[in-house]
Amino acid sequence: MAWSTRQLAEMAGTTVKSVRYYHQLGLLEEPSRLSNGYKQYEVRHLVRLLQITRLTDLGVPLAQIQAVGGAGDDPDAALRVLDSELEATIERLQRIRGELALIMHHRSPAELPAGFSEVGGHLSEADRALVMIWSRVYDESAMDDLRTILRDEPRTSDDDEFDSLPADADRAARRRLGAALAPGMGRLFEQYPWLADPGDQALRGSASATATVGAAVTELYNQAQLEVLYRAYLVSAGKSDDLEALEAALDAAEGAEGVAPAPAPAPAPAPEHDPRTRP
Repeated sequence: MAWSTRQLAEMAGTTVKSVRYYHQLGLLEEPSRLSNGYKQYEVRHLVRLLQITRLTDLGVPLAQIQAVGGAGDDPDAALRVLDSELEATIERLQRIRGELALIMHHRSPAELPAGFSEVGGHLSEADRALVMIWSRVYDESAMDDLRTILRDEPRTSDDDEFDSLPADADRAARRRLGAALAPGMGRLFEQYPWLADPGDQALRGSASATATVGAAVTELYNQAQLEVLYRAYLVSAGKSDDLEALEAALDAAEGAEGVAPAPAPAPAPAPEHDPRTRP
C-alpha cells in the first residue's frame, strides 16, 4: 500500500504543509518516488507521522520529538521536563484566568500591572499610565505600598477636580487645589519615607527612577496640574519661602504678559515620588 502526500496527511489528520515541514526538520523520512516524481509513502511513514502528531498534541515541542519518540531512546527524562513545563504553563494560565476574573469583576483597565485590578478602576488615564511606568521603575515592595495607598486612601472631590483641571485654570483654583491636596501628600510622605528617597526601592537606582518618573509626569499632566502638585508639595513640606517665590514669579509673569498664566515650575525632587501616583 502506498499513499500520496495529500492522502498521508488526511489519514494522519494533519496538513500537506505540515508533512513537508516535518521533512525539512528531519522528523519524517523522505519516501521513494515514482518515475513521474510523485512521492510514495509507506506504512512506516504513516506510523511515524501518527507518532509526530500524537506527540505534538501532547505539547511536545518539535525540537524534542526525536528525544521523546526516537527508537532506542529513553523518553522519561524528556517527558519529565515536558511535564514540568506544562505544570508551569498551567499555573501561569490559572493565574491569568484569576486576573481576568478580577478585571471583569472590578471593571478595571486590563493594562494595569498584576495586582492592581481591585484598586485601579477609579484612576484617570494619566494615573494609569504612571502606575504602569512605576511598575518598571520600582521594586515589588514599592508597588505593594502603592497598592495599599490606592486601596486605603479614599478618593475625594479634590481628586476629581484635579483630574479634570484644565491647563488654563485660574490661579485661585490652582492655589486652592494645591492646598487641599497638601495634607494627604504630607501624610503619605510621612508614612512612606522612601517616597522622598526611593534608593533601595528603585530597580535601576534613584537617579534613573527620578528622571524616568519626572519625564513621564511632565508629559502626562498639563501645566495647571503640575503647578498644583508643586504647590501641594511646598505646602506639605512647609516650604513657605518657595511658595512665596512661586507667587512672585506668577505675579511677574502676569504683569509682563497682561494675563493670568498657568506655568509649570520645575518641582523639587520629592514630588516626583508622590504616592498618589502623581509626582
